[in-house]
Amino acid sequence: MQDTIRQIVTQALQQAGIEPVAFVIEHPADLAHGDYACNAALVAAKKSGSNPRVLAEELSRYIETVQTPQVASVEVAGPGFLNFYLSRDFFKEKIAQIPHMGDRWGSNETLAGKTYLVEYTDPNPFKEFHIGHLFTNSVGESISRLIAFSGAHTKRLCYQGDVGLHVAHALYGMQQLGFDANSSFTAKDLGKAYALGASAYKEDPQAQQDIRALNKKIYDRSDESINALYDRGREVSLDYFESIYRMLGTQFDAYFFESKTGPAGKEVVLAHPKIFTQSDGAWVFNAERYGLHTRVFINAEGLPTYEAKELALAKLKADRLGDYDHSIIVTANEVSSYFQVIQKAMHFVYPDLAEKTEHIGHGMVRLQSGKMSSRTGDVIAALDFIREIADAAHARIAEASPHLADDDILPQQIALAAIKYSTLKGSILQDSVFDAKQALSFEGASGPYLQYTHARIRSLLEKANSVGIVPSAEHVPAEPYTVEKLLYRFPQVVLQAMQLRAPHKVSQYITDLAGAFNTFYAQEKIANPEDEYAPYKALVSQAVAQTLKNGLYLLGIESPNKM
Repeated sequence: MQDTIRQIVTQALQQAGIEPVAFVIEHPADLAHGDYACNAALVAAKKSGSNPRVLAEELSRYIETVQTPQVASVEVAGPGFLNFYLSRDFFKEKIAQIPHMGDRWGSNETLAGKTYLVEYTDPNPFKEFHIGHLFTNSVGESISRLIAFSGAHTKRLCYQGDVGLHVAHALYGMQQLGFDANSSFTAKDLGKAYALGASAYKEDPQAQQDIRALNKKIYDRSDESINALYDRGREVSLDYFESIYRMLGTQFDAYFFESKTGPAGKEVVLAHPKIFTQSDGAWVFNAERYGLHTRVFINAEGLPTYEAKELALAKLKADRLGDYDHSIIVTANEVSSYFQVIQKAMHFVYPDLAEKTEHIGHGMVRLQSGKMSSRTGDVIAALDFIREIADAAHARIAEASPHLADDDILPQQIALAAIKYSTLKGSILQDSVFDAKQALSFEGASGPYLQYTHARIRSLLEKANSVGIVPSAEHVPAEPYTVEKLLYRFPQVVLQAMQLRAPHKVSQYITDLAGAFNTFYAQEKIANPEDEYAPYKALVSQAVAQTLKNGLYLLGIESPNKM
């Protein structure tokens, strides 16, 4: 519809003898000001020195002579805005399309034929999967779904640090706890071992020396007993991660590991002595000349750093996955400055890959109690966190819907909705605080509120069906309902959210839609067989339910039919 209005306005400007100008068409914040607003007259008048309102009135008179079935009228507002009001038939046709499009409603083909890589979550084996990983997964999964919903062949990737000083910390702790390759231990035990090793490294000079020696052996795989303990710990960690991915609804297409990127990264750095230079026994990239900061890529011990591994990872992705159009890497923003240096170095080493690599550094989500740290053992494990929220959700269910109290899946679905919505309700670039009480609310802006609204509509439709009401657009009221004026905007919201990498555009939209529907339901009876408009009201309700379901999907949230 935007394209149609743009074409009409452009013709009106030509008719008025005005040279082409760049103008904006957008939805007014207040629905009373029309369905679309255009600033063409203001822009053109500023350029020509004419009166914007007079020009707007001239443009509106021409537009009214153009036969456009989707546009009912156009009005001049304020200093010279053109406000467009869409026709009744436009809304009726859109509403009728939504249930037929089903799970594809809101999608687009903007990225059709392109291949996108999205890397996210990236937990480190030998450490617990904590709530920081949970929030990063929420962001990455939503970005992946927005990309795929826009037509791209989307490959989800996970990069995991299976070597490095943190692994040496964990193995040292495992040794201190008496673990060997035949021991029975869990991922939680590995987390405790890591915390023990990390503390010892910081507080005990001898332990620090031992851990450094252990780290070298892990890289070299020069000790059979260390190799066996390492392999067993790695296996336990990766199996544990997979169980969490299944719970979160994420299925990765490929995994990459630092044990592979490490050696490759070292080779890359040493192969480019004009780009990387030696400094105190280390190899560095002097990025200060580009307004950044110098980073070490191979340390004085001859081991590749995080930066060298990331450089190699880009090449390994291309070698393994073939040609692709774009690569997105999602991490917390605390490593954004590192990525700036890495991408600058990549421009010299792999310029073609650098051009199609994008880093998204999202803000940190903190609990009300403050930041956590796996180094001190204060890390909050994701499973414990989800379980705590699910228990609270179960208590709410037992109180509000006792007949669903025995549902084992629903509390977890509600808990994940609470967590993911809280992560994605605002700009992913900004820090936020997780408030469990607010996140679990069944009223207002929350994931459970949206799930509840969806389930409520499904129940209403079942009730309407039981009294013989079949959704239909055969008889419609003269004026569109307010909720109709929001429904047709969904595809545009999805496209904008994808282009801006802004899932909160979707979360805010479906929250507004749910609020509009609940107002609509409070004013209209949907399951009244004596109401000639009941079938259309049921159709509108069906369209809202489908839109909520699709919007929640893009946030990585499930839509239960009963709550």
